[in-house]
Amino acid sequence: IGNRIYGCDDCQLCCPWNRFAEMGDADFAVRNGLDATPLTTLFAWNEDDFNTRLAGSAIRRIGHQRWLRNIAVALGNADSSPAVVQALAARRDDPSPLLREHVGWALNQHRQPSA
Repeated sequence: IGNRIYGCDDCQLCCPWNRFAEMGDADFAVRNGLDATPLTTLFAWNEDDFNTRLAGSAIRRIGHQRWLRNIAVALGNADSSPAVVQALAARRDDPSPLLREHVGWALNQHRQPSA
């Protein structure tokens, strides 16, 4: 998953066969400004932010908790920085066991010495 947070589009980007594809329809262009938004900012969104900012997007299908889980994994795979660790620590005690587990994993990734 690396630092990617949502599926189908990412699979299309990674598929080696797609390097031969040409951009066609403007409907498939990047939307919602997500490509330039830091993961730490996305991770701070509450459920209302998620629902409002992603209105009309297929991403909303996964729901806010799975969105946060995916971002926690991406942050765990990201280069370590104080901002990343701080964002993860802010969600360490989240009510969701799913999110707490992934935040814990991500924080542990940033505690490991670099090879």
